[in-house]
Amino acid sequence: MLGNEVKDFIKSNGLKCWQVADEWGMTDGNFSRKLRKPFNESDTQRLYETVKKLTEQQNGGTSV
Repeated sequence: MLGNEVKDFIKSNGLKCWQVADEWGMTDGNFSRKLRKPFNESDTQRLYETVKKLTEQQNGGTSV
């Protein structure tokens, strides 16, 4: 998954990149640098799980 695909996926779920970065325990600047290279399979899976968790929290515990 390329950086622009990652950003589009995050935005399409109503989140900001800094929220994912915070959940991953990194600064938004470091997350931005991470987007310069394609995500490997484990990072992509972690992204999907993180976005799901954050959207559930945003929606009061219900998944979309």
